[in-house]
Amino acid sequence: MTELGPVAWPPAPIRTERLMLRESEPRDRAAFVELLASPEVHTYLGGPRPRDELEREMSGAPERWPGSFVVDLDGAMIGQILLRRATEHRRPAAAGKADLGYMFLPRAWGRGYAAEACAAALGWLADALPGEPVVLATQTANVRSMRLAAKLGFTEVERFEAWGAEQWLGMWSPVTPPSD
Repeated sequence: MTELGPVAWPPAPIRTERLMLRESEPRDRAAFVELLASPEVHTYLGGPRPRDELEREMSGAPERWPGSFVVDLDGAMIGQILLRRATEHRRPAAAGKADLGYMFLPRAWGRGYAAEACAAALGWLADALPGEPVVLATQTANVRSMRLAAKLGFTEVERFEAWGAEQWLGMWSPVTPPSD
C-alpha cells in the first residue's frame, strides 16, 4: 500500500454529527497500542500484536501518514480509518485503487460510529480525488464488516480465498451529481 497521491495532507479535521476525523497526536498513543493489541479487533485481521512489543516500538507519538485518520469521540480516540493506494493488491480488480480500512476499539462497536466515520472519510476522498473508486476487502465471516460495507454502498466485485479464509472484495464509486 502506498500514499493516495495528489491530495493536500493533512486536511482540516473532518467533523460529523458525533465524531471528528483528524491526524494522530501524542495523546493517542495508548489507544493505538490498545487497538493493535486487541484480540477482538484482530479476530479477522491475522491476530493481535504483543502489547510489550507495541509499547517498545511506539515510544512517542503514533506515526502520521496521508490517508490515516484518528476517529475521535469527545476528545478521545476510538478508532482509525485508513485510505491507502492498493498498488500491490492480490486481486487485479483492486490494484491501483484507493483502499478503505478501519479498526475500532470494542467499546465503540454497535453504535454506528464506524459507518459515520467511514462515510465522512469517503466523502473527503470524493472531494479530494473526484471520481476515485474505493475498494474494501474483508473476510466473509466478519459479519459486522460485511454489514458496514453494504451500508456504505460497496458492491461485491468478487470473493476469493486468502489467509485460509473466504474474502470479499467490494467497490464504492462516488456519486457524481448530474450536470444541468
